[in-house]
Amino acid sequence: MQTIPLIIVASYLIGMLIVGFVVGKLKIKNSQDYMVAGRRMGLFMVAFSLSANNIGGGSTTGLAAKAFGTWGMSAVWYVLTASIAMIPLAYFAPKIRKTMAVTIPEVVGRRFGKFSSNFSAILNILALFCLTSSQIAASGGVVATLTGIPLNVALVLAGVVIILYTTFGGMIADQVSDLIQFIIILVGLAIATPIVVNACGGWQAISAKLPGEQLSFTKIGWVPIVGYMFNYFCTFLCGPEMVSRFETCKDEKTAVRASFLCAILMAAMAIFPTLLGLAAFALKDQLPSLAENGSNAMMVVTGAYAPGVVTGLISAAIICATMSSADSNLLCMSTMIINDIYPGFGGKKKLNDKQTIFYTRLCNVIAALIAMCISMFGVSLVAMNTFAFGIRCAGPFAAYGLGLAVPKATKNSGLISIFTGTIAFVVWQLLSNGGTLWFMMPVVFGSLVSVITFYVVNLIEWKRGVPAAPSPYIDEKV
Repeated sequence: MQTIPLIIVASYLIGMLIVGFVVGKLKIKNSQDYMVAGRRMGLFMVAFSLSANNIGGGSTTGLAAKAFGTWGMSAVWYVLTASIAMIPLAYFAPKIRKTMAVTIPEVVGRRFGKFSSNFSAILNILALFCLTSSQIAASGGVVATLTGIPLNVALVLAGVVIILYTTFGGMIADQVSDLIQFIIILVGLAIATPIVVNACGGWQAISAKLPGEQLSFTKIGWVPIVGYMFNYFCTFLCGPEMVSRFETCKDEKTAVRASFLCAILMAAMAIFPTLLGLAAFALKDQLPSLAENGSNAMMVVTGAYAPGVVTGLISAAIICATMSSADSNLLCMSTMIINDIYPGFGGKKKLNDKQTIFYTRLCNVIAALIAMCISMFGVSLVAMNTFAFGIRCAGPFAAYGLGLAVPKATKNSGLISIFTGTIAFVVWQLLSNGGTLWFMMPVVFGSLVSVITFYVVNLIEWKRGVPAAPSPYIDEKV
């Protein structure tokens, strides 16, 4: 048991519970407060929340493992491409805020009908179950490493903390905790990295022990780098946790500025896990507990070459990275169940604010418990995440993204594109075994097919004089 890191992480977990409880008592007055933070969040709150959601376990421990493995220094692109993808998202951010919606299926339903909304909601909820499970698994893994308790017990502990502070405080607590979490991630890694590098003999000593190709910024090649940019853009535009953040902005200008600030914050994050992964690779002969694939490279090299306080900061940063994604996925999932699935599948009784909050909180608990059970089966985190990001984005990509930008789009263009994009993703996922085929990732291929379908159907129906679908904006007519 690592005492100092354990104390730091325990303090963080207790702090998150306090945040959720206090926010729930003082700030949650109605369902708008609970689901979209009353649409009054400012620039820094939204930008840090976007960044915290994008920086998960894959962008910390996963990034260090990539640097340790075949990617070398070019692993920096794993996060840097995500920051670049936030720039074109700034075009869509004010449009997302202008809808005054709560969820993606709600907007899709306004334009393309009830069936499109229901199908999009099912795809998103399926994906969010997978993502929540993977983030609970990653958080539990860190807790188990620090405490020595059985992994299943650690998974339950991590899951309970996520349930409590998300259920108490809703979106406001989610964003407050995201702000705290990203600061811990960025500051923790910024402090720990130079300490570890210096303790390992300095960068010159580390680089001298690395093969030359490990120091190349473009080792993986430009095609994969560009592919990752498209991959992130597709998943961000149709990511419920991203869209929900833009919906909380106090106005449309804040949404645009938050996109750009998020890009800067994420770019600042990219180098630290990369350097820690390279340091672990250079000194792997001196680190007997290092896994062959470097999956624990960040924790091992930090624990070996940094003081306990620094190891605690890194541990807290990793848990922050995973929990900041888990709480958002959980809240988005519960919100969709109440906002889209309940009325979409026959819920005739309109819920008042108190009922909406109560049932959304109940869904948080039930969904998290199911996700905790899934996390105990030991399913590959990479496999779950790849499937989840693709299945939720590829089909609705054109219907949602282009539905906001193409006023004359017809109803059939959105509905058909959801089906073709989803089918294309599943086929490409199977053919590529979850990887890249012909320089294209499954989610990018599915999104491309949905876009082509969207425009082909529109061109056919425009020639036939088919009228445009209703506007996605509640205060606007086509």
